[in-house]
Amino acid sequence: MASMKYWIWLSSLARLRPIEKAAVLKAYSDPEAAFFAPKGDLGLIEGLRESAAEALEERDLGEANRILAACDEQNLRVISLQDTLYPRRLKQIYAPPPVIYVKGRLLDLDEEAAIAVVGTRGATPYGLSVARELAGGIVRCGGAVLSGLGQGIDGEAAKAALEAGGPCIGVLGTSHQEATGWLARQVADFGLLISEYAPGTPSQRYFFRERNRITAGLSVGVVVVEAPERSGALLFAEEAAELGKEVFAVPGAVDAVNSVGTIRLIKDGAAPVTCAWDVMQDFAALFPGKIRRAASGTQKTLLQSAEEKLPPPEKEAPADAKPPEIDKKSVDSGGVRDYIDWKEQLKSLNEDQLKIISAIEKEATHIDDIVEETGLGAAKVLAQLTVLEIKGYVRREAGRRVALKITKK
Repeated sequence: MASMKYWIWLSSLARLRPIEKAAVLKAYSDPEAAFFAPKGDLGLIEGLRESAAEALEERDLGEANRILAACDEQNLRVISLQDTLYPRRLKQIYAPPPVIYVKGRLLDLDEEAAIAVVGTRGATPYGLSVARELAGGIVRCGGAVLSGLGQGIDGEAAKAALEAGGPCIGVLGTSHQEATGWLARQVADFGLLISEYAPGTPSQRYFFRERNRITAGLSVGVVVVEAPERSGALLFAEEAAELGKEVFAVPGAVDAVNSVGTIRLIKDGAAPVTCAWDVMQDFAALFPGKIRRAASGTQKTLLQSAEEKLPPPEKEAPADAKPPEIDKKSVDSGGVRDYIDWKEQLKSLNEDQLKIISAIEKEATHIDDIVEETGLGAAKVLAQLTVLEIKGYVRREAGRRVALKITKK
């Protein structure tokens, strides 16, 4: 069994493309055997460019040792192709990464009905609403949501999966070190965050294209929510189809720019989706006892859910109506502020969330104090705080403290 430092040595060679790393592993039993191969032999590997062979021939373990130390500092787990934790699905893609760097709750990904929910970064309000309803429904049906955590559809799906309390797997197109956004941190805390890039790897634009093969490989299916004619989501769906994954698409208005791609996918054979069960029922037989239809009454169609969340149309004022009077104090203070009654704000919260809200003082409150005040336990408090943060009720502050974002009346 090859030492981990040799796996990291091969994986971290920036001058090698993924397909070239796969070629090395095809030619040798493991990276350690390649490292100690006779001088000149590495250049004979089929499919290797001259610059890649030169990088291999340097046989420098300094970077691998640095990466191992960085992983310890960043609390990253390194899983190699020979590790039993390495997903079998990922081994079946072209050029599987020699190692993956993971943070969060370890899952047996081969036992998860993982659905990639993807779409355009420039999503419409309808598309964002659909992504939330769909991702939450997938979790409630026993599935897991895969996301690239980008803006738009991908990020909205990840938030909804976390809010629903189900598995969310984020796949990065950077190293963990560069994933500094709020959503990535939440997925690392309460889901699983994966990258093939070692700590300290400078980001490259093509990394995000390479990430698609990993996200698609880990999935059993992919749902495209919104996609214009030229969209990365369509490339993702094409790659997933080539890997034998099920492809689904959300229908949209025929004259909408963001529906051009999804309508085309449906014409090409993708299954149309109107609710989460449209997706998950296809996998019930593959995951017996795990996939189930959500309780009756919770499976609204995506269109119904989106329409419910749209603001009501404004009524046209009579021709002789006077404009409403505006309070000068409100104008001077920066505009009119909508006030939502405190009781109205709390209607959507469950009992545990209400206890947590009540335990937060006017000033930022330490999480340990909330645990002690509520008696719910640290794990439950942290999980519910994530939901409250996603919903916009609280915000995290320095020193493991949280503060309310709503006015307590």
